[in-house]
Amino acid sequence: MKRYISELIGTMVLVLFGCGSAAIAGSVLGNLGIALAFGLSIVAMAYVIGDISGCHVNPAVSIGMWIDGRMETKDLIMYIVFQCIGAIIGIAILAVIINSAPSLGGYMATGLGQNGFGSASSVGLNVVGAIIVEIILTFVFVFTVLGVTKKAENGAVAGIVIGLTLAFVHILGIPLTGTSVNPARSLAPALFLGGQALQQVWVFILAPIIGAIIAGLLHKGLISEDA
Repeated sequence: MKRYISELIGTMVLVLFGCGSAAIAGSVLGNLGIALAFGLSIVAMAYVIGDISGCHVNPAVSIGMWIDGRMETKDLIMYIVFQCIGAIIGIAILAVIINSAPSLGGYMATGLGQNGFGSASSVGLNVVGAIIVEIILTFVFVFTVLGVTKKAENGAVAGIVIGLTLAFVHILGIPLTGTSVNPARSLAPALFLGGQALQQVWVFILAPIIGAIIAGLLHKGLISEDA
């Protein structure tokens, strides 16, 4: 249970600070600032809960770990459940904060860092493009996580590598889809906002899962213990 609670807390922090930066200060921070907010959230949590749960804070990462044989099915299910709960709590806190600042106009006006395509994409990326982008970005992120955490001696730097990787996939992905690579991070704001965000969220659940499966299978095949 300590591992599950750790995943809840870690995902809550990631969503609150990452999505919060996009919703409240996105125009000031720009894409690079938002990307760093997501990345630095992972760096912080990795060194706090990494030794407890591995700091997945992302169902896609957990799926990759499961495929690579590092998780049991029961733990995979519980990790995903608690990650989603953590994401929802993070978005709920963010919504309360935004609604407590009248000048922001409420969270329906600011958004909650949701993902989208078509008219919800800064560059008008269509649904096919969004699926391709999310599969590729998630693959790169999960493949990196699997690689850097494979050897115990990488533990001292793993959090930094993973955080910076999350930041760099966001730099490309933010103008395209808002960058998901994390089904829990996408589901939570969509549940609160409804409408277009909820109608499109399937892409940001399905595509990261596909990317994670590809990463897990390739890592298991290419970087095996006897390689």
